[in-house]
Amino acid sequence: MNPLDRKPPDAGTHVETLHQGRWLSLRRRGRWEYAERNNPGGAVIILSVTPEDKILFVEQYRVAVQQFTIEMPAGLVGDLSGSENEGVLLAAQRELEEETGYRCSHVSFLHEGPTSSGMSSEIIAFVLAHDLVKVGDGGGDENENIVVHEVPRKEAAKWLLARRAEGYSIDPKLFAGLWFIEHANLFD
Repeated sequence: MNPLDRKPPDAGTHVETLHQGRWLSLRRRGRWEYAERNNPGGAVIILSVTPEDKILFVEQYRVAVQQFTIEMPAGLVGDLSGSENEGVLLAAQRELEEETGYRCSHVSFLHEGPTSSGMSSEIIAFVLAHDLVKVGDGGGDENENIVVHEVPRKEAAKWLLARRAEGYSIDPKLFAGLWFIEHANLFD
């Protein structure tokens, strides 16, 4: 049976706001509680390979998990004042340069989906950055302290597992990102 032909379980139509913060809201629909981003654009993860065939990863401390994490460059879409209508591709270029110090000629959309469909309504887009050029140090904005890692593509998965063994939190989306990099031609 086609899943689009099935009727979803009744979750109720009334949405109750349990708490609203600056960036997130806690909502309830029926008996189901979930987090919702207050910015309408979702998030974007930028798959970035330098001309030297190195993948860009970023390291930063994440308060929610109280751990240093390894991630790919990423960010919220439309989160800056005056850019509420910013698109995914423009946000990706902005975040790439801000976090890594690399500028790209353009980005191409690959895929999007929920980050944690049982807990959040957030949708994240995967994009591929093209023609990277180093223009600065990166490190994020004034609220971030990002360390940039350039890892040879062939060693990326092994490098991530070594960081995990050292105690870093490794975002599982990184392994999906590595797959997307190797199979980007499927999305043309």
